[in-house]
Amino acid sequence: MPIRRVTLVEAAFPKTSEFARLAADWTQDAAVCLLTFVWAGYDLLKAELLGRVDIKEADADLERSITQLLEPRIRRAMSGDEPFDIQHGSYEHETSQPPPAQPPQYDLAFVLRANDRIMWPLEAKLIRSEGGVARYTSELKANFLTCRYAPFSREAAMLGYLLITNTEQVFENISRSVPCTLARFDPFASRPHRTSSHLRRPPAGKSYARRFRCHHLLLVLVS
Repeated sequence: MPIRRVTLVEAAFPKTSEFARLAADWTQDAAVCLLTFVWAGYDLLKAELLGRVDIKEADADLERSITQLLEPRIRRAMSGDEPFDIQHGSYEHETSQPPPAQPPQYDLAFVLRANDRIMWPLEAKLIRSEGGVARYTSELKANFLTCRYAPFSREAAMLGYLLITNTEQVFENISRSVPCTLARFDPFASRPHRTSSHLRRPPAGKSYARRFRCHHLLLVLVS
C-alpha cells in the first residue's frame, strides 16, 4: 500500500501543543473579520465588472472565473498588515491520501502567516436557478462535514454565485437539501448571509473539532 510522505509545510510545522493553541486562536473570532473582506471584494467586483456585461451571455467557465477575479479584490480590501493572506487554489495536505490521489484544493482560503498549515477555507458553487443547489449542498456534506475540508478550523464558508436574484428561495432550498437550519448572522444582517451549525464526523484517531459552523454567502451576479 502506498505511504503518504511528509510535505514541506508539514515538516516545517509539525503537530505540537503550540500548533494546537495557534489553531484555536485563529478560529475563535476570525469569521467577521475575514468575511468583511469577502463582501468588500464582491462589492468591488460588482462595481468594476459585473455591471459592464450581461453575465448570462458570458458564462463560459464562470465559476472559476468569478473565483479568480474575486481573490485580488479581496486582497485589495485588506490593509496588508493582517496576520493572514488570501490564496486561490490552496492545497489541504492534512487530509490528503497516498499517491496517486491529489490533495483537496480550496477555491479560496485565508492562510495564517505564522503557520501555513492553518487555513480558513471558502468553497464556491455556481447556482443557476432557485432549485439548483445540489452541487452546493453536496460540497458541504461530502467535504466540510467529514473534516476532509477545514480540519483545523471550526468555521468555513460556502459561496453561492447566483444567476438569479431570489436569495430567500435559494436559502430555503439549501436548508431543505442539507438539511439544516439557516440563521441570520447579525454582523451582516443587510447581506444575503446565513450560518448553519453542525456536528462533524472526524476520522478515527483524529481530534479535529466536531462542532462546526458554516457561513453561507450568496453573491448575486445579475442585476
